[in-house]
Amino acid sequence: MRLAFKIAARFLKSSKGQTILIVLGIAIGVSVQVFIGTLIQGLQKSLIDKTVGSSSQITVTSKNDNKVIKDWKSKIKDIKSLNVGINSVSAVADSSGFIKKGDKTEPILLRGVTFSAADSIYKISSNIVDGTKPSSDNEILVGKDLKKDMGLKLGDKVTILTPQGTRQEVKITGFYDLKVSSINKSWIITNLKTAQTIFNFGDNITSIEMQVDDVFKADIIAADIKSKLNESNLNVDNWKVENAATLSGLSGQSASSIMIQVFVLISVILGIASVLAITVMQKSKQLGILKAMGIKDRVASLIFLFEGLILGIFGAIFGVLIGLGLTYSFTKFALNPDGTPLVPLYFDYKFIVLSAFIAVASSTIAALIPAIKSSKLNPIEVIKNG
Repeated sequence: MRLAFKIAARFLKSSKGQTILIVLGIAIGVSVQVFIGTLIQGLQKSLIDKTVGSSSQITVTSKNDNKVIKDWKSKIKDIKSLNVGINSVSAVADSSGFIKKGDKTEPILLRGVTFSAADSIYKISSNIVDGTKPSSDNEILVGKDLKKDMGLKLGDKVTILTPQGTRQEVKITGFYDLKVSSINKSWIITNLKTAQTIFNFGDNITSIEMQVDDVFKADIIAADIKSKLNESNLNVDNWKVENAATLSGLSGQSASSIMIQVFVLISVILGIASVLAITVMQKSKQLGILKAMGIKDRVASLIFLFEGLILGIFGAIFGVLIGLGLTYSFTKFALNPDGTPLVPLYFDYKFIVLSAFIAVASSTIAALIPAIKSSKLNPIEVIKNG
């Protein structure tokens, strides 16, 4: 085997121009795979982050007329006991109402949360643009768009009105920007107790919101949660049902990316196989002499398999470097109006390693045909017709 490797390396060195062209061909194929794959993954991650990255991916709600969930603490405990990839669980008490300041009144959704839990989903604390989050009852956060519409300031006292006729004066402690205009205009965020008191929920809540490690498994995890809770008066919804169009677009992107990569891979394999087949013809005299000196057919075959392996390794290394360079460059010149990358830089190292491995394996497999052809060479005929 060592002899076959040395001969393979010598053959490649003796035809440096041809070797460089093959390595370059493999590198271009790998770079296209890495560039397209990384670009699509970055685009998908960005889309997921914007769609459900900072929102509930699984939500438990009540089917009852009053929309409240009783004994919610034990239900959250049951959910957390499931080892299915749930990373955040937040209890929410919310309902529609109105906010009034002077002669201005706007419809709102008052959301009562436990900030330590809700932060892991909505990143509320990091999205406060002015002031601080509520530290006691009857304090609220207001979205920046609603602030602008109503001319609100920090420390202002406003009145929350409910459809049931309840009126509660609350104090504004901060303003937030969750990057969604409809939310910034309608959500009023407060602590759980304040919302429960204003809407007369008692110690009940209206929903349990969750995020998971793998967003594409949200439907499977939701089914596990529904089975665990086992209550007919509860709905367990997930983002995949609510965002079917987005999911379809992501699936289409993945399918197109895979197809492009497959066709690039096929072209690389055919190119390597054809060049190495020509090499067998070019090196037939040398192979004939080596066989006449006692080299076995198996060793002759290994020579070309090693050539394919060596070419694949160097092609994969250069291809990955070129692909990552192209991806990085793309994020520098393809920019949004605010200067942020059009597609965020995202490297999936497992995908990159897999692309390199596939390139090496494909290059080695492509060498099978010339390897088989070399093993069938008759040394006497080759030398005679040399």
